[in-house]
Amino acid sequence: MRQLILSSNAATSIVVVGEALERVMGREGYALLRQRLVQLRDVIYPYSVDLAIVEHYASLRRALRPPYGPGLIGDIDALIAATAIEHGLTLVTMDRDFERVPGLDLLLVPRR
Repeated sequence: MRQLILSSNAATSIVVVGEALERVMGREGYALLRQRLVQLRDVIYPYSVDLAIVEHYASLRRALRPPYGPGLIGDIDALIAATAIEHGLTLVTMDRDFERVPGLDLLLVPRR
């Protein structure tokens, strides 16, 4: 994964940054972990959520919601997928739930 990030124009959603911060909050060495996450912005561009993304989010949720589609994914995941779709990005993930998202360019990474 590290090689993938360093060899390309990696980007993420600011929502993913929030997920990562939530995971390290309260842990020993939080200040250093937070600093490292913030420094990642120099290598991985964080896209903000804007109106175009929330419009993709809304249509995506509608397309996935039964009886129209195969079932919802979480709100955070839907925002991440909408960000990737809006900006023409490939989503790299281990989460197979994203396979249900129509129009998403997806690269599934196997779990170790």
